[in-house]
Amino acid sequence: MKKITDYQHKKILVLGLAKSGVSAASLLHTLGAFVTVNDFKPLTENPEAQGLLEQGIKVICGSHPIELLDEGFELIVKNPGIPYTNPLVAGAIERGIPVITEVELAYKISDAAIIGITGTNGKTTTTTLIFEMLKADQNSKPLIAGNIGTVASEVAQIAEKNNQMVVELSSFQLMGIQTFRPHIAVITNIYEAHLDYHGTKQEYAKAKANITRNQTENDYLIVNGDQDELLELISISKAKLISFSTNKHLTNGCSVINGMVTFLGEEIIPKSDIILPGDHNLENILAAVAATKLMGISNDSIRKVLTSFKGVKHRTQFVGEIAGRKFYNDSKATNILAAQSALKAFSEPVILLAGGLDRGNGFDELIPSLKNVKVLITFGQTAEKLEETARKAGIKTIIRVDNVEKAVPVAFEKSNPGDVILLSPACASWDQYKTFEVRGDIFIDAVHKLK
Repeated sequence: MKKITDYQHKKILVLGLAKSGVSAASLLHTLGAFVTVNDFKPLTENPEAQGLLEQGIKVICGSHPIELLDEGFELIVKNPGIPYTNPLVAGAIERGIPVITEVELAYKISDAAIIGITGTNGKTTTTTLIFEMLKADQNSKPLIAGNIGTVASEVAQIAEKNNQMVVELSSFQLMGIQTFRPHIAVITNIYEAHLDYHGTKQEYAKAKANITRNQTENDYLIVNGDQDELLELISISKAKLISFSTNKHLTNGCSVINGMVTFLGEEIIPKSDIILPGDHNLENILAAVAATKLMGISNDSIRKVLTSFKGVKHRTQFVGEIAGRKFYNDSKATNILAAQSALKAFSEPVILLAGGLDRGNGFDELIPSLKNVKVLITFGQTAEKLEETARKAGIKTIIRVDNVEKAVPVAFEKSNPGDVILLSPACASWDQYKTFEVRGDIFIDAVHKLK
């Protein structure tokens, strides 16, 4: 960790806690700042705030009083989830007070080179693949951070010059950077998302493009070459551009040529040897191969991972095989696009488990992706809508159950050897489950009970 003095004796407000706020407040306190923490949750229900209070940090809980802006703060570190329309944030910007997120702090103190990964879909899988490929190489000492788990500013405190920080980054985090500069930046793809926060797809895409804002000609930017609008978006980048593509043959990027994954024309691994299914995962794999080759990782290390990596939990995760049926947990598919990607990954007959929170949308966009689905099992608020779509798609067997746990044995009963039983809900989980992780864990437990 770099011993910086940038924040020493400065009055800084940390707005919103959760893991990132706690880490930011503690770090700034260590760096000699005069820190005030403001969190909406009352102090009596807020163990994180109580812990900071014990460190001698000023804590204000229960509301976000606008009067805080009169205390002369020189900087605000905002929880990424708090929108810029929040009166405190908007008021700070009006007064010219800089507003950052904790990834900016992580960059400031990190001794390690940073590989930053963002995008709409595939961030977590790509981040994990890069980390695993680096870990498989005896000359690398990677650390993983960001949205994927441990807060970046916490990991940066233990990072040394011989480490590599692999950081998953959201658009929310990237809106709050000033000098953040990854040596290698990856943008997996850009689709319409988080419009409730960003307002328009254009603003969302601009936030993602911030990942390359401070890069120089000594850095690298890896992007999806199949998205022309993305290439236009990052055309202002000063970094060396490396494209990956599942549709084009790229001798100056990363793609599949004659059945081989190649990087700058060098053959890495036969596509047929990769065990992670789906074209969407092939995108993630190509991005990860490009990043790790730029870091000097050996082909053997890359091959070792790609012939063993079965996926990140809840993301087209292979759970197991029972009596010739293969079970996949894709609980992270909280929207139609993600479910489409999962369905396209399989050529086998599919028993699809789907349903969840009703956000007011229909599901007819799924119809082209349902051609291999022979049975649909629904649950949750959207059950009826999904059933209507299934009938339009010509699916003959449609069954409604109470929840995911009850769906699994029904799916097994209606399946045959050689079938895929896939949980890919196309909906958020909040109508029945606290998180998509809880929903996925229940699916996994139900599969193990079948054994």
